[in-house]
Amino acid sequence: MLTGRQKRFLRALGHNLKPVLQIGKKELDVGLIAEADAALAHHELIKVRVQEGCLLDRGEAAEALAAACGAQVAQLLGRTFLLYRQAEEPRLALPAVGED
Repeated sequence: MLTGRQKRFLRALGHNLKPVLQIGKKELDVGLIAEADAALAHHELIKVRVQEGCLLDRGEAAEALAAACGAQVAQLLGRTFLLYRQAEEPRLALPAVGED
């Protein structure tokens, strides 16, 4: 579970990111989940955009994709959200848990 300080840190890093994935009419299919899993393994933090044609609510889409990939939602803003999953060899140094 991410702390408030860790979420703020991740939001700051994600501000300049371009969306890696887009959820459209097909919603969450196996291919999209596989792409998200691969992107999280490579980047740790990814931005996902929910297109207008998607029937899922942005919150539902974020939670479903995070659960399918074993990630956590770091931010939900407009039609985009940030997903974070720590890699086996972490590249991002999150603030320690007791530093709030």
